[in-house]
Amino acid sequence: MKRREAIQLFTAAAATTLAGGPTFAQSQKLRVLIFGGTGFLGPHFVRALQAGGHQVTLFNRGKSNPGLFKDLETLIGDRDGKLDALKGRDWDVVVDDSGYVPRQVKLTADLLKDHIRHYLFISSISVYGTFPKPGLDEDDTVAPVPDAKVEEVTNETYAGLKAGCEQVVESVYGSRSTIVRPHYVVGPGDSTDRFTYWVARVARGGQVLAPGSANDPLQYIDVRDLAAFVRRCAEQRPAGRFNACTPPGAHTMGELMETGKRVSGSNATFVWADAEFIQKNGLMAKGEIPIWLPPNGPLAGALLVSSARAVQQGLRFRALDTTVRDTLDWHNKRPEEQRQKLAVGLTPAREAELLKQLATKEG
Repeated sequence: MKRREAIQLFTAAAATTLAGGPTFAQSQKLRVLIFGGTGFLGPHFVRALQAGGHQVTLFNRGKSNPGLFKDLETLIGDRDGKLDALKGRDWDVVVDDSGYVPRQVKLTADLLKDHIRHYLFISSISVYGTFPKPGLDEDDTVAPVPDAKVEEVTNETYAGLKAGCEQVVESVYGSRSTIVRPHYVVGPGDSTDRFTYWVARVARGGQVLAPGSANDPLQYIDVRDLAAFVRRCAEQRPAGRFNACTPPGAHTMGELMETGKRVSGSNATFVWADAEFIQKNGLMAKGEIPIWLPPNGPLAGALLVSSARAVQQGLRFRALDTTVRDTLDWHNKRPEEQRQKLAVGLTPAREAELLKQLATKEG
């Protein structure tokens, strides 16, 4: 059996048992505190934990989707010092998916140190900063932490700030902490549109400008598989760091395009633009070519990161077909304005212009 076929067989079989339901539910009902809980990741975390029979409490500012979970206790506050609602309370596990600034993470980490059993911090694969080699794993060097005065989250500071947040959690909790580093998180509810753009664009049909080559690697994590892994970590409380992403080499950009075409039934054809053309036209800098990265340079290994440690801990993956189909279904139910104007990607006019350039170049 070929490696790709083995991965697909493994992931398809595992998805059914680990995506939801009682697979790793335990007799002890956990009290879980989630920072945030109403954005993109949070609702999936809530539902996965509820499926395990656990009691969930949210802590947030009450501004984003305040009525989403009317049946849950929601503590109102702000992690930038307004933490009174957390005082005098105990939980088994904290899931922190809204920590971006080390100082703010330290405030909650210190406050809860004697009131929780485990701190589960959602970091990012970006924490490494650069990816000069394939197979990068959790023991590789992360980005340097910026000066403590730096708190503005930008493309330049994001990796270092996340690294600083991780350091805070590990210094306060030690073996009572789990660090999860997701790759591109995709699936229903993803308003960044990085993955959604390709699914929607292929479904529209016609000539599609595709990045790089069909064999270029694709790496991501379906938000529901991430949520199932977070639930597993909450229940088992493993110490350490885990890259949360599909196995390196499991999927390619060509597979994504062909899957989108098959799932949507469109008449799409693909015109592949090489890295030189993409760079010359500044398509990545402008956010017009999402989720693809050049196969050489400082990001050469960014789509070939090792997830072996997380897989050993129980991370499983649903089929790409399922992620594409469910993302397309969700996208088609969005408000018309959101469907017509995605957060990233090429506009029809811009794509037509570039396709014309490619045709002239090849001619």
